[in-house]
Amino acid sequence: MRPYRPSRPRSRSRRRTARASLVAAGAVLGGVVYAPAAAADGTEEFRIADPRITESSGLAVSARHRGVVYTHNDSGGVPQIFALGPDGRTRAVLTVGGARARDWEAMAIGEDERGRPAIFVADIGDNLGGAWPHVTIYRVPEPKTLRDRTLDATEFKIRYADGPRNAEAMMINPKTNRVYIVSKLFGGKVYEAPANLRTDGYNTLREVADAPSIATGAAFSPDGRTCVIRTYFGATVYEVGADGRPGERIGSVDVPRQEQGESITYTADGRSVLVSSEGEDQPVYRVPLPEEALPESEGTQDGGSGNTQQEGQGGDEAAEEGRRDASGTRVGLLLALAIAGAAGYGWLRNRKGRT
Repeated sequence: MRPYRPSRPRSRSRRRTARASLVAAGAVLGGVVYAPAAAADGTEEFRIADPRITESSGLAVSARHRGVVYTHNDSGGVPQIFALGPDGRTRAVLTVGGARARDWEAMAIGEDERGRPAIFVADIGDNLGGAWPHVTIYRVPEPKTLRDRTLDATEFKIRYADGPRNAEAMMINPKTNRVYIVSKLFGGKVYEAPANLRTDGYNTLREVADAPSIATGAAFSPDGRTCVIRTYFGATVYEVGADGRPGERIGSVDVPRQEQGESITYTADGRSVLVSSEGEDQPVYRVPLPEEALPESEGTQDGGSGNTQQEGQGGDEAAEEGRRDASGTRVGLLLALAIAGAAGYGWLRNRKGRT
């Protein structure tokens, strides 16, 4: 069989036109109209102005540095994580050593095997719905001092019990440190990883819950009581059950219109979510959560986008850590609509120019 070779990407203007048409008109899936949010109650938290960030496809609030938010590009470029300050400016670029940026789609903050804060990046895109025998999650330690550096990655190979699928959303339960991936396209599902990821062999994920169609981002709340799954047109909030999995739907969030909204994360106080979009010079919006999704107690967290922990590193600690540490093409979005049989069952496939 002839090996697959990706088609040449469409021009940037044509890709933007396709996305804009979809957002403006909404989409139809199985007879249900998914319309874009009208006037979502969101405020611009900051704007991603770094010209190197053209495809912000993941978003995560730092566990170590107040006001810092991490993001990354989608695919085909250098495997890098950008640490953004409260003003949106890049404070550090973290290169993920030993990783490949094939189709990075999501990120989340979790812990390593010793309980230290770590950044997880999900290379889980599969626009052909089964072209890749496995996908990958990379984990790097979250540095105590923010500066440009290369961090060695721990690699986890991922498979699904019911076969390959496309996905753009990953989240980590802060109470259990367990990874969940949400599949995309019609009839989305939430997949649960093993309690402890292994570096040898494969980690098999199994379906544990339903999810909205066209899921592009997901996150657990800081207290682990709720989680949120977003699409291009909005977000749904779920109560997390005693088993740590998404359970009953408890609310929804209207997100502002975005060029290609793919990322979502909770603010440190758990009272709002931050949403970002692919594209150049894109704003990151802060959107309040509905009352039923608010945390049960205020705790000591602040109201900003970052964690309440201070950086608190002196020169000696930074030096010690220093001693220890010895664009590609833009994504092409093609959403095809088809009506199958008399039942009027539709499906929607997202195809990017680079896998």
